[in-house]
Amino acid sequence: MGAPGLTTEQVTERVAEGRTNAFTADASRSVWTIIRANVFTLFNGIVFACFFVLLVLGRWQDAIFGLAAFANSIIGSWQEFRAKIALDRLALLNTAPARVRRDAEEAEVPPSDVVLDDVLVLRAGDQIPADAEILDSRGLQVDESMLTGESDAVDKRPGDEVLSGSIVVAGEGDARVSRVGADSYANRFAGEAKRFSLVSSELRTSINRVLTWVGWGIGPIGLLVLNAQMMVAGGWATAIQSGTWVQAVVNTIASLTAMIPLGLVLMTSIAFAVGAAKLAGKQVLVNELPAVEGLARVDVVCLDKTGTLTMGDIAFDAVHPLDAPQGWESVLAWYGAAPDANATARCLREPYPLEVPVQAVADIPFSSKRKWSAVSLPSPAGTWVLGAPEMVFGDAATTQDTALGRTVTQLAASGRRTLVLGYSPAALTAGQVEDELLPEKVTPAVVLTFREQVRPDARQTLDYFHRQGVGVRIISGDNPSTVAAIAREVGLEVAEGYDARHLPTDEAELGRALEEHQVFGRVTPEQKKGMVTALQARGHTVAMTGDGVNDALAIKTADIGIAMNSGSPATKAVARLVLLDGKFSHLPDVVAEGRQVIANIERVSMLFLTKTVYATGLAILFGLLVMEFPFLPRQLSITDGLTIGIPAFFLALMPNTQRYVPGFLRRSLSFAIPSGIIIAISLTLYTRGAMALGAHEDELRTGATIILAIVGIWVLTVLSRPVTRFKVLVIGAMFIGLVLVFTIPLATEFFQLVDPGEDVAWLLTGIVILAIGGIEVVRFVHRRYVAKSLEAPALTR
Repeated sequence: MGAPGLTTEQVTERVAEGRTNAFTADASRSVWTIIRANVFTLFNGIVFACFFVLLVLGRWQDAIFGLAAFANSIIGSWQEFRAKIALDRLALLNTAPARVRRDAEEAEVPPSDVVLDDVLVLRAGDQIPADAEILDSRGLQVDESMLTGESDAVDKRPGDEVLSGSIVVAGEGDARVSRVGADSYANRFAGEAKRFSLVSSELRTSINRVLTWVGWGIGPIGLLVLNAQMMVAGGWATAIQSGTWVQAVVNTIASLTAMIPLGLVLMTSIAFAVGAAKLAGKQVLVNELPAVEGLARVDVVCLDKTGTLTMGDIAFDAVHPLDAPQGWESVLAWYGAAPDANATARCLREPYPLEVPVQAVADIPFSSKRKWSAVSLPSPAGTWVLGAPEMVFGDAATTQDTALGRTVTQLAASGRRTLVLGYSPAALTAGQVEDELLPEKVTPAVVLTFREQVRPDARQTLDYFHRQGVGVRIISGDNPSTVAAIAREVGLEVAEGYDARHLPTDEAELGRALEEHQVFGRVTPEQKKGMVTALQARGHTVAMTGDGVNDALAIKTADIGIAMNSGSPATKAVARLVLLDGKFSHLPDVVAEGRQVIANIERVSMLFLTKTVYATGLAILFGLLVMEFPFLPRQLSITDGLTIGIPAFFLALMPNTQRYVPGFLRRSLSFAIPSGIIIAISLTLYTRGAMALGAHEDELRTGATIILAIVGIWVLTVLSRPVTRFKVLVIGAMFIGLVLVFTIPLATEFFQLVDPGEDVAWLLTGIVILAIGGIEVVRFVHRRYVAKSLEAPALTR
């Protein structure tokens, strides 16, 4: 029975004293983190500083870009808040309970309700909720790799410490809680305890790199532009005395704010948050928002058979006696009734009910690594071993030369799971129990078969992956023939499964085997992890699905770990995504959502980066040539909003199924840099030409705004190809908006837009045609460059 645990009165007393395991460990980013990420940034600081300078100077009309920055921050925060609320609600509803013993009775309580000195009842698949000391153990093994980095499971004996956040991978035991809440090991290291972390995200990394470049350049470029504007105003001394320094400052602010790709950060946050919220609506819990991006990069999906391709509900099928001693039925009844019985063993309870409880003389609990368990009973005497035929009897279970081999291979080929009950007349010794060794002279007694129901949506889901160029690898601990039969049932053309006992240990050779074969059986948890690592070493982005504790290591190692909600608490804890309703058919939705996010952000980023490049180019050119900046801040707000900001919002959320290939920033800049340079040079040439024609200041600025508006709309159109009906509506609405701004008297007065005159009109027309022609050439070259970069090798189906 073990330690009786605390009494109800003792639990109440500890709760009153605050000695509970309550600890706020967000499943998503905290409110403060979201606000800080969307509001308190370097560029928001620069924008808001410029905004307040213009207000102080009385130029509120030119400060409207500040309102856009405020809106960006509010919209970005609000979208992430909505996603956080949805994800937190799902995480709360799906938190695995802790098993404790109180008043000598087992009970399940929320992890936060565990109190100091509680007795935890630990079984395989549990995630330990608080630090504790082992009181009793039977084959107890704990994986502490999430906390210590050590990948090997650790044997735990009475007196040993177990840490919160670690996973029970084998055996069972009792442990008394020694530290709770903020004092526990995991919670003292917030970075390890928080379920939310920024997963590997090329999108975020690339955008942060651009922001760093701009951040370093904005200071010296700002001084260069300010000096040029003061020189244009007659020199520093004259400008300060005459008051023309105000316009110089306004021009400088216009050039600086144009350089900052503020909306790009907003669009990325919105795309992540909306993607996660949409998946939540489809019963997919996203533990980390940037994991949505990782989905787009996946090119190999490793599937655990049980619970993924099959329903996970295992049903007893039949027994096939070989040379069975008397009493084997009572042995099966003992295995079915054992408190640590796994799902397969529990299937034996109905056909073989335990009528009288039997105390084992000695036993070795089941381990997913060994794939067998053993027990010595007082009657029938001797030792009985239940496990995978190949793991107990080796090659004798796979050859046609033995009765066992013939029976197992025939049954496995039909798609049924097989176990063998072996018998040895010798009882387990203390040394064999300690070292987890099989007894001597084990002979096969009975072969047992179990059936699994294949998920009805499995075939169409695998067909989707095939069409999308995503490789599929089925990895299971079952007999290779059984796994191959299930694979054929869901549409994979495989003759037989690969026996993982013969897999090479060298990573390079293992990677080659994974390229050549699709179905693997008798895979151990360590091998599952090694297979994921080998695929990653060959340049693949790997998703791993599973539901058992034996999948936890591989799911944690994979680029994107996906757990079924029916799985063990440990597996769900390390997964990036949890399929709450267990529907395998959600995986195409999950992959499609990730692809939509990153493909659209790549398109949108080219808009924003083109603007950053031409704004930087203009600032440098006009600074070096000592020319007056050809825009007011309010005029740039027109082009920013109608050619970039507003349409980008729609483009970022459109359907897009293109599989992502690394190189996002390189591909984006390969369009943005030449296009931005063309626009900057075009505006510089126009300004020189307009000045030569004697255009007034307002005429020159109006012409520059017209050029930037038309060319901006053209860049938007180019990047929107192929143009759909929806895109036509968006682009058309933006063009109509520009026409209205340039024709409605109230708008022209506010934005200081005038008739540029016939000569300037001809000049700007020629400049626009040249700029558009240059951008078309850039896009032509860019599309071929992108097509070449997207030619990535994909695994065969």
